[in-house]
Amino acid sequence: MNQAALQSSSLLLSFELGNSKWLLTFGNGQRVRRAEIKARDLGALDAQIDAARKKFNLVPSAPVHSCYEAGRDGFWLHRALSARGVSNLVIDPSSIEVNRRMRRAKNDSLDGEALLRLLARYIAGERRHFRVVRVPDEKDEDARRPQRELERLTKERTAHINRIRSLLALEGVVLKPGSAGFLAALGNARRWDGTPLGEHLIAEIHDELERMALLERQIKKLRRQQDARVEHAPEDVKHKKLEALRRLKGINRSAYVLVFEFFGWRAFANRRQLGAAAGLVGTPYQSGDKMHEQGISKAGSARIRTLMVELAWSWLRFQPRSKLTQWFQQRFGGGGRLRRIGIVALARRLLIALWRMVEHGVVPEGAAFKSA
Repeated sequence: MNQAALQSSSLLLSFELGNSKWLLTFGNGQRVRRAEIKARDLGALDAQIDAARKKFNLVPSAPVHSCYEAGRDGFWLHRALSARGVSNLVIDPSSIEVNRRMRRAKNDSLDGEALLRLLARYIAGERRHFRVVRVPDEKDEDARRPQRELERLTKERTAHINRIRSLLALEGVVLKPGSAGFLAALGNARRWDGTPLGEHLIAEIHDELERMALLERQIKKLRRQQDARVEHAPEDVKHKKLEALRRLKGINRSAYVLVFEFFGWRAFANRRQLGAAAGLVGTPYQSGDKMHEQGISKAGSARIRTLMVELAWSWLRFQPRSKLTQWFQQRFGGGGRLRRIGIVALARRLLIALWRMVEHGVVPEGAAFKSA
């Protein structure tokens, strides 16, 4: 079926999602209809879809194709639309084609129409105008919560540590928050002229320490819960992948992120798909006689990309005899700027090696395992 025939028998719908209002843009390839409803009012959405079918003289059972940009509302709307029989797409906003003019008109109505045109081209077979986000099921999405909360709590703890260091630096004092004997050292700390630190400064530091203590308890609780879930379901596929990764030296709790954020719910056909999903593939640029490499695309998961660079440095330290480490040392062992470039290449190779291990049982050549 060609694009014109498909649109004439189907209803196209794009969403512009706001906190209080949603703008709906309907089309059938010839006409456009707009409607505004209260945010999250699914009853009003159903009524507007029925009204649009009547407006465009479509049968009540005419299929509906819709799309919206991934963002704060997440995937609940996609699931609600799918339950209503609507064929919905969640679009990566950064992948949408835009006008390159310096000044261009932009508002929600124009954005809605632009999405509608791109949706029509997509369902007609032109798939390169934007990228579709893969939607996890509710169970997989919920399984990612613990490690994401751990990541957030760890960053918050680091912020408190840095705040204490900054407060002490104002008085010319250098101490390590959280270390043994920190409180005693704080009580004995003196300013440049030998006078004790101010009482309000000490009180503020103690408040920061109390917040840090709460964060430490929450972090430990989440880690215990993670380990308990693995122990209670040892035959689960995700947990088998997790245990396989944790056996390798240099990989510990990072295995949770790799499995539940990446390996555990997505299926990759080959290493190219894997690297692209992590944003670790190259971005060549060629125009006429000009040709150069622009670096990695950074179009995939920033969380996985950052983690893999950290794991690459850890791999060099704990897996010195592995083939991957030897390759890195031969190519980039000279140090300097090349070493920082090479670590990204190692991160990509390591990601592929770990994926082959959890999916096909192929252990990275020369990799060392932890003792029992």
